[in-house]
Amino acid sequence: MKTNEAAIGILCWEAGQVEQGLLQLETLVGNSTNPASFAFPTRLYRVKGANMSTILENPSRVVLERMIAAAREMAADGVRAITTSCGFNAIFQEEIANAVDIPVFTSSLLQVPFVQRIVGRDKEVAIITAKAASLKPEHLRAVGIVRTDNLHIHGLENCPEWGKMFSAPEAELDLDVVRQEVVSTAVAALRAHPRTGAFVLECTDLPPFAAEIRVATGLPVFDFVTMVNAVHASL
Repeated sequence: MKTNEAAIGILCWEAGQVEQGLLQLETLVGNSTNPASFAFPTRLYRVKGANMSTILENPSRVVLERMIAAAREMAADGVRAITTSCGFNAIFQEEIANAVDIPVFTSSLLQVPFVQRIVGRDKEVAIITAKAASLKPEHLRAVGIVRTDNLHIHGLENCPEWGKMFSAPEAELDLDVVRQEVVSTAVAALRAHPRTGAFVLECTDLPPFAAEIRVATGLPVFDFVTMVNAVHASL
C-alpha cells in the first residue's frame, strides 16, 4: 500500500449530490458508504458529477470516464480491488474492469448468475431494486446475467416512504417505515413467487435490512456487503 491501507476502493456519488433520504440511509451499518459496515478499511472516492440522474436515471458517459480515471488513481495508490456505491453502475462493469489491472465489481447484481446456479434450475431468484423502472436488460447483460426466465424484479419506488427519494428528494425519511417497506416487499415477492430460492439486493442502501429479510422469508440474501466481503477475502 502507498497512501492508504484500504484494499477495497469504493467509487461514490459526488459530495453534495446525495439526496436527504440517502444521507440518512448512509448512517446505517451495512450501507456501502458507512465504514462501520466492514471489518476492514475501505477508501471512498467521490466522483464529480455522479448522482441520481447521471447513474440511476440516465447513465452518463462523462461520469464513466471520471470513474475510470478515479479507478486508475486508486489502483496506482495501492488499492487492490474497486467497487461502487450504486448497483446501477452494473452498466459500466465491462468498461471500468477493462480499464485497470485490478478486480472491479461494480454491482451486487454480479452475484446473480452465481445465485442462480446454487439454488438450482427449478428455483427462482428475486431481485429487489431501488427503482425497477430504471433497471434495464442492458444492466443485467453487463454483469453476465444470461438467464432471465427465473428472475423476478421488485422495485421499491412505489413504496410511499422509500419513494420520497424520487418524488421529494429533500424530504426526511422515517427509517423505521422504510425498513418495514423493504421487508414487506421481500415477503410479498416470496408470496407471489413461492419457488424463490434466494434474494439479491441490487441497491447498496439495502444491506442494513438483509438480516430481517432472511428472518422474514427464511431464504438466503445476497447484497453489496456479501459481495465486498467475498472479494476482500480473496485478496
